[in-house]
Amino acid sequence: MFEFIPLGGAVEIGSSCFYLNIQGTGIILDCGMHPRKTGLDALPQLGLIANKNVDFVLISHAHHDHIGALPFLVKLFPYVKIYSTAQTRSIADITLHNTVSILEEQLKDIPDIKPYTHGEIEILIKSINFVDYNEIIEISGWRAEHKTPIKISFWDAGHILGAAAFLIESENEKIFYTGDINLSDQAVIKGAELPNVKIDVLIQESTYGATNSNELQSWWVEAKRLALKMNKVFENQGSVLIPVFSLGKMQEMLLTISILMERNDLIKADIYTGGIGKKINRIYDNYRYTSRRVDSEVSISDLSQVDIYELKSLNRLLKNPSVLLLPSGMMVKGTLSYNYGMEFLKRDNFGIFLVGYMDTDTPGYHISNSETDSKIILQDKQEIMVRCKVENFKFSAHSRREELLEIVNKLMPDRVIFIHGEEDAINWLGESILNKYPKIKANFVSNGKVYFF
Repeated sequence: MFEFIPLGGAVEIGSSCFYLNIQGTGIILDCGMHPRKTGLDALPQLGLIANKNVDFVLISHAHHDHIGALPFLVKLFPYVKIYSTAQTRSIADITLHNTVSILEEQLKDIPDIKPYTHGEIEILIKSINFVDYNEIIEISGWRAEHKTPIKISFWDAGHILGAAAFLIESENEKIFYTGDINLSDQAVIKGAELPNVKIDVLIQESTYGATNSNELQSWWVEAKRLALKMNKVFENQGSVLIPVFSLGKMQEMLLTISILMERNDLIKADIYTGGIGKKINRIYDNYRYTSRRVDSEVSISDLSQVDIYELKSLNRLLKNPSVLLLPSGMMVKGTLSYNYGMEFLKRDNFGIFLVGYMDTDTPGYHISNSETDSKIILQDKQEIMVRCKVENFKFSAHSRREELLEIVNKLMPDRVIFIHGEEDAINWLGESILNKYPKIKANFVSNGKVYFF
């Protein structure tokens, strides 16, 4: 039996953070911030574990919703021991520093919470212990009641560079935490690897549980559809904005578009990139021979691209059709993709192509669900007319729902705990598992509640 408390990220996508207590050893699985919320609302409910054993933190990958709150956790538990892959630690050194000024602005009027500093991030990064894939580490909390150490191994989760799933083996049970997992190859990163063992408890993400897989084509089938739509815009002397996350989607889409141009499936055009994505490109390159890549010889940094800050005026785009790969992926207000997007919306020969998951109530979500010559209302009640071409594509870094069931079939757990998904996604997965595997217990959990399994 173990104690399980979702501190964030249960029936939602954001602020993933889960507390495990296995016979006195306290383990935190991820510690992220919610991308759409601010202040205390963006943080996991860390106060719930203030008086509990917290000995170790396992970080699955460096996306903000899985690592962004780690500095706040370390302030509460300064002696906690942190583990991640080496790739995740390298990326976090960029992404966490990047959030310092953002948090200073968001938290300036909130006296109860103090933002972390660049100095604190430097100390934190140095304290992260890195683990190789398939390497086994042994841990025991200082109040541990188990006689033998808990064994933990990291498994390549696909998703992005450095992403890991965790196999946690104690005296009484085997627990597998997927983090964000993708069984399919993308353009850069290969699909996940799973252990060949029987699992007692599977803690599984549910992102695309509600999405019909007919809407999720294979990567290169979807890429050809993207090329056809982009060519139509280019032929009309327009440019295309593709909002991307700096980590993961930037690298995957940059290589995808470059390959399409090289194959002559896509009209050759300038590719503009910007933000911290260019720094992350270099980390992808640094690890290209020591991570599972579709093609280890490809250098992302060497792909033809122009820095967005060299674009002084939109007039250049009017003369030279181009593609802009800009953060943020959900077009959050104030970001490069939002600022350029507001200009693209006004031009009927331009296009905004959305390629990933969109949280509701973000500008990207409202734009993705709009039609040409219709009006949309954004978060700040701003009303704007959509003149440009809007297209939606599914280039997923997460497993489709059949693949999530495939994970269950391979690991054959006695129990599945669903996390990281909306209610309809979790419901579909739960019903599917109960119908196909009636002996498996399917658990729907809520943030802030204490469970014993």
